[in-house]
Amino acid sequence: MQNKKVGKASAKRIMAMFYFALLILAFLLQTSVFPLLPFLSASPNLLLILCFSFGFYYGSLPGMFYGLCAGLLMDLFYSGPFGFYSLIFVLIGYGNGYFHHYYYEEYITLPLFLCVVSGLIYHLYIYIFRFAVRGKGNIPYYALHIVLPSIVFSFLLTVVLYRFFFSASKKLEEKVL
Repeated sequence: MQNKKVGKASAKRIMAMFYFALLILAFLLQTSVFPLLPFLSASPNLLLILCFSFGFYYGSLPGMFYGLCAGLLMDLFYSGPFGFYSLIFVLIGYGNGYFHHYYYEEYITLPLFLCVVSGLIYHLYIYIFRFAVRGKGNIPYYALHIVLPSIVFSFLLTVVLYRFFFSASKKLEEKVL
């Protein structure tokens, strides 16, 4: 009986380390690799994709926690008020957790819709609190040159990452639990 408890605790630690490593890898790709690609006018937001996917797959509370980790990572490495990114990632993880009950493995329409909605909410938050508050608002330019390319790239990457994230999560759960 004691071995099963130790085994489950160890399995949960392995899963937590996997998701944390995935978060770090996504952050490094998003901030270090994608900006160097000359053909990308805007980079996809991998942390946003992971955050809404995690909330969608595991529910609101785990989505909030994963969003907090992603947001803290962004807050640590970007300027501005501390907690700025944490707030939006927590809200996105929490909001997408409500759709956890509608998860089906072969159903990709809802995650793609959630990707677009999460991206729009994220960029609206950035626009309001970074630009509009200071009176620097050019909505058509921001929407056309920043929001649209970012959402399109995130949408296309979600098609690929969605399958990877959920198949890796499923295999990891089967092996360790």
